[in-house]
Amino acid sequence: MSNRRPSSARWLEEHRNDPYVAAARRDGYRSRAAYKLLEIDSALAARSGGRGLFRPGDVVLELGAAPGGWTQVAARRVGDAGRVVAMDLLPMDPVPGVLILQGDFLDEAILEPLRLGLGPTGRADVVLSDMAPNMTGVKIADQGRGSLLVEAALGFASEVLRPGGRIVLKMFQGPDFHDLVRAARIHFTQVKVEKPPASRDRSAELYLIGSGFRAAPMAFQEETLQDRGIPCAS
Repeated sequence: MSNRRPSSARWLEEHRNDPYVAAARRDGYRSRAAYKLLEIDSALAARSGGRGLFRPGDVVLELGAAPGGWTQVAARRVGDAGRVVAMDLLPMDPVPGVLILQGDFLDEAILEPLRLGLGPTGRADVVLSDMAPNMTGVKIADQGRGSLLVEAALGFASEVLRPGGRIVLKMFQGPDFHDLVRAARIHFTQVKVEKPPASRDRSAELYLIGSGFRAAPMAFQEETLQDRGIPCAS
């Protein structure tokens, strides 16, 4: 008799029947999450006369990149003339043409290699984050950790984006959700919150898409994720 819990069995069945899982295998992506970013890119292009999230030659910074599905999308979109820097607390297998840094994006020790990786200006055209905190199962605590992580990513992005830059951040509904969206609207001329079709219905995740970065950097705390009590899972 199997000792597998019903929830695990349901997940395995869902995974086996998931068309995005099959598409990822077919298209050579490391995770089904790649299609969330592709759908966000397509939706942005549809709203803005064909100009999506990426341009050939863009510099892209991805936070919480492992296992690398979004990284693959970004590298393909920006082409050989572009540059992609991918960061994660976890080790990550190489992606052709991508600089991979292992570490905490709020750790000062990582800032120098990061700036060098972004090129001569030390700035990015696009910042991506599909990060989520490690969940405890305590709703209030998980919402608080999620909000702190989004705030940290948004503040960090404001330090490295060049004028006109774009951002995609994973968010979760919670008490601070609307405050975070309002903060983004201060710094971007256009802000949308969307749930792409590839995001599972049962998931509470949403994605903030900001275009036209325009403002001075947000107040930025020199603390690591560990200092803030935000253990992360990308």
